[in-house]
Amino acid sequence: MSVDHDTYQNPLAGRYASEAMRKLFSPRMKFGTWRKLWIALAESEAELGLPISEEQLDELRANFEPIDFDKAQEYERELRHDVMSHVHAWGDQCPKARGILHLGATSCYVTDNTDAILLRDGVRLLRRQLVSVIAQLKDFAIEWRELPTLGFTHYQPAQATTVGKRATLWLQDLVDDLADLDHAESMIRFRGVKGTTGTQASFLELFEGDHDKVRDLDLRVARKMGFEKRFAVTGQTYPRQLDFRVGQALSSIAQTAHKFGTDLRLLSNRKELEEPFETKQIGSSAMPWKRNPMRSERICSLSRLVMSHLDNCAHTAANQWLERTLDDSANRRIVLAEMFLATDAVLSLLLNVTGGLVVNPEIVRRNLMAELPFLASEALMMEVVRAGADRQDVHEEVRQASFAAARVIKEGGESDMLERLKASPLLAPVRDSIDDILDPRRHVGRAPEQVLEFVAEEVDPVLERYADLVGASGDVRV
Repeated sequence: MSVDHDTYQNPLAGRYASEAMRKLFSPRMKFGTWRKLWIALAESEAELGLPISEEQLDELRANFEPIDFDKAQEYERELRHDVMSHVHAWGDQCPKARGILHLGATSCYVTDNTDAILLRDGVRLLRRQLVSVIAQLKDFAIEWRELPTLGFTHYQPAQATTVGKRATLWLQDLVDDLADLDHAESMIRFRGVKGTTGTQASFLELFEGDHDKVRDLDLRVARKMGFEKRFAVTGQTYPRQLDFRVGQALSSIAQTAHKFGTDLRLLSNRKELEEPFETKQIGSSAMPWKRNPMRSERICSLSRLVMSHLDNCAHTAANQWLERTLDDSANRRIVLAEMFLATDAVLSLLLNVTGGLVVNPEIVRRNLMAELPFLASEALMMEVVRAGADRQDVHEEVRQASFAAARVIKEGGESDMLERLKASPLLAPVRDSIDDILDPRRHVGRAPEQVLEFVAEEVDPVLERYADLVGASGDVRV
């Protein structure tokens, strides 16, 4: 593929998004869909009795391709109207059908119905990736459900959890994102054949006041284009809140991905979890030893783009004057495509990363054990009290030991909390069982069981419903 190195290229297409998503939002797909819509309209009008011949329809079908993009651009420079430029360019290819092209329609007949198709098909592409990410993280969660790890609140050491249980937090958000994506698709409806301000007045004229035929025309075209659901009423455009509703689902995916990417970056710093790193991959141009989490960083970077574009969708929906205003057009050309391309890129990265997550169990254990004597203080106190000691005395003893050990750490030494506990006369009744009390498995609660229960109750039903979608692979292009 040749690249114009003298003109700006959108990195989403040039570097990040998958081939399937790039094709979906390509000019060929857009204008090819316009032609399909014009054929569907002409066919349906002919079926309902308008004087459109089979010869004219055959000419349109026979000249569906090629699209003369250069001719269309010439017309647009002259006419200053993108839809009419393509009407004229195709009319030149189809002189017999030229007079019935776009009959009764407004520009939004092709532009908005095409957008609805792209939204629908874009959601379906994202669903395949999302389901596959869920499947991979499910396997990861089950594999590591029993490995104790240090849990954090406020990014400060807290109670222990397990590596697999932490993964269920990511999984749960992804499962909910899938539900949002499904709901968003259910809201995507065909604009249909509604005319200039949505009243269908032009079609009522064409069919000489026959309301039933106008209603039938709307239904026939929608079904030819693969839709059963249509907007019952519109202005010139479909409601721009549809873009926002679909965008919400994409933003939600981006939020989940950003949290995952951030968590992995934090854990990479602790050397507990790492993203895949290829044999010849370079982490830093200056520091040869670096193993930077660049894919997780890219996940966060592109996710922020998706989230920020949702605000744009809200403003566009809010600023549609009466039946329509054109200040949505240039904006939507950029925002809708970029939201889908960026979300697609994020999911591709998630597929790649979750399919190759590296766990370093010994480091996970070492980091946990450095804190566990502190975290297990309450359990230790209970054991000593059971042996007959005064609870308040024990509390003060453990408190003083904790502060002293913390001071050693802050001065650059290794934690000696365990040694202090074992040396305390007050804790002597449980000295021989301290190591058992500090067994990490005693401090993870029901984390391993929660993983299995969550997978069985929440994840497996989703994967069974979408079993045919599992298997997408992450395409990290750079």
